[in-house]
Amino acid sequence: MSAIEKHFTPQEIAEIWHFDQSKIRRMFENEPGVLREGQPSRRVGRVLKRAYLTMRIPESVMERVYTRLTKQ
Repeated sequence: MSAIEKHFTPQEIAEIWHFDQSKIRRMFENEPGVLREGQPSRRVGRVLKRAYLTMRIPESVMERVYTRLTKQ
């Protein structure tokens, strides 16, 4: 993995793989190497505050997940 390799948004991968963007976010949320910026969902009292989280997924991580999914 390199800082100069191409990084994808969940929306870009969703378009390539023909999945819903929320499905892609769930696939990559705990994947090592994914860049995350922002606040995750959190509970404030009885209210759940919405997540404001930006994800950037390196091409090598995307390929690793794709390989894992296609081997099943």
